[in-house]
Amino acid sequence: MAESSRDKARANVVEVAAQLLREQGAAAVTIRAVAQAAGTQAPTIYRFFADKDALLDAVAEHVFAAYVAGKAVTPQLDDPVADLRAGWDTHLGFGLANPELLSLLLDPARASRSPAMTNGIEILRARVARVAAAGRLQVSERRAVELVHAAGTGAMIALLATPPEDRDPGLADALYEAVMRTVLTSGPAGTTTTATETVQHALPALHQLTEAERGLLAEWLARPDAPRA
Repeated sequence: MAESSRDKARANVVEVAAQLLREQGAAAVTIRAVAQAAGTQAPTIYRFFADKDALLDAVAEHVFAAYVAGKAVTPQLDDPVADLRAGWDTHLGFGLANPELLSLLLDPARASRSPAMTNGIEILRARVARVAAAGRLQVSERRAVELVHAAGTGAMIALLATPPEDRDPGLADALYEAVMRTVLTSGPAGTTTTATETVQHALPALHQLTEAERGLLAEWLARPDAPRA
């Protein structure tokens, strides 16, 4: 069905408002400013949107929906764990590149009625489901989704609250790794850690042994005939 002139006019208003949001922030997105930038009159804007908040809702939905649609068609990586990490990096990059939009989306009232936000969570659920299917989750899928979502949101809030020159570039990575230690198993499905491997990993902490004794034990554990149960 061809797009009506009304639909085109509304889409133009949303695009203009989105540009103002990106360039000047939410405070600049007034009905008057948008009307002027769109080459129309304020009453025309009010025929589409009841007020500024309704316009901002439409802008947030428009921009985030385009981003989510792009994620949906991005080819999956063969490794579901790597695919989950790629999704984290992409989402963090989007948030940091769109701070004004992010501030709108972090409003719980706005997020709860956003189809794009719902679709974004569904994409995260699908990524987590692939990790679960590979036998790499040690928590429920729901818990994994909630942890990754909460950590990602927290990372973006913390980074955006800090001037760019003062941001800790490793903060997001540290948060992600902390969540993954809770969410993921230590290896692919079907792998186990032998008693020998467990002792080998614990050797540095066995302070009751002398350095020579730890060295002797490590040498013995590395022998081919050492027990592997």
